[in-house]
Amino acid sequence: MIRIEHQAKTAVVYFDRGEKLNAFNQQLIQALTQTAREFEQDRVVQSIVLTGTQKTFSSGMDLDDEMWDMPEATDLERRDTYYSGVRLCEAWERLPQVTIAAIEGMAVGAGVALALSCDWRVAAQDAFLYVPEVKVGINLQWGAVPRLVSLVGPARAKQICLLCQKYSAEQAFGWGLLDKVAPVGGAIELACELASEVNKQPDVTIRMIKEAINATSNVLHRATSFADADQSQLSGNFLAARSARNKFLGKK
Repeated sequence: MIRIEHQAKTAVVYFDRGEKLNAFNQQLIQALTQTAREFEQDRVVQSIVLTGTQKTFSSGMDLDDEMWDMPEATDLERRDTYYSGVRLCEAWERLPQVTIAAIEGMAVGAGVALALSCDWRVAAQDAFLYVPEVKVGINLQWGAVPRLVSLVGPARAKQICLLCQKYSAEQAFGWGLLDKVAPVGGAIELACELASEVNKQPDVTIRMIKEAINATSNVLHRATSFADADQSQLSGNFLAARSARNKFLGKK
């Protein structure tokens, strides 16, 4: 599911589940988490472009994933599964390299959450972002809420989460969700150009300034989102949430 290309000091990480428009399941989450952990010790790569396929970044969490129905799991096993996405985003956020999400097609729900854990986001002009968690009866988790609020402010964060509307690349850029808008099909190319500019700077300074900025801007993120997966597990089991998921999937 993971393919990596190296371009001098830049690594381009492609993830492709091969089905369901790159929806996240536990296997993909674990693969991407392990990829980030391996880069953490890499002293050659100074920038990483994270992308899905040419068709889509990700359609979000797979609503058929095991996490939605684990009747035989213990409480600890169930909680550990719900926090797998939190660990994924934390792994990408703490990387010493500059990370750039390159979005083609769509970034939905968990796909938006993963993109928010990167330093910058580049999307093709015809791409869109969509956060439908409330529509299926759960909260936005994976540590995404404080990252979202930091980028767009509380009022717009509420609109994004509560209205469950699709946001074009142009509007997402205007609101601060995106850093660059690329021509159709050009998200990866533009992201790599940004990465190349970063790579011109002294390696150690890149890492020091990123760490300093993250330490300043993210200081309360963990404190305000440490229980979001617990909240998601609770709300996801409400009868209204189960009904909402079935409606979203077209089930009776």
